[in-house]
Amino acid sequence: MPKVEITIPEHLEMQIAQMVEQGEFLNREEAIEDLLSTGLKAYKTSGPTDEDESPGGGYEDDGMMGHDDEYVF
Repeated sequence: MPKVEITIPEHLEMQIAQMVEQGEFLNREEAIEDLLSTGLKAYKTSGPTDEDESPGGGYEDDGMMGHDDEYVF
């Protein structure tokens, strides 16, 4: 399996660590893989429409999912 290195905000790392601690995932690697997979599936089923053909996918006005520089899971 390919390895990917990412840098995420501290608050996301804390949320992932909390989910692992609570037993929702076995470890960080499983948590990140599952959350990323779930996010990609959600994006694929509710992703950009033809109206979102502007540069940047139409997210530049109010940030991704309505949050500036945050990813919400």
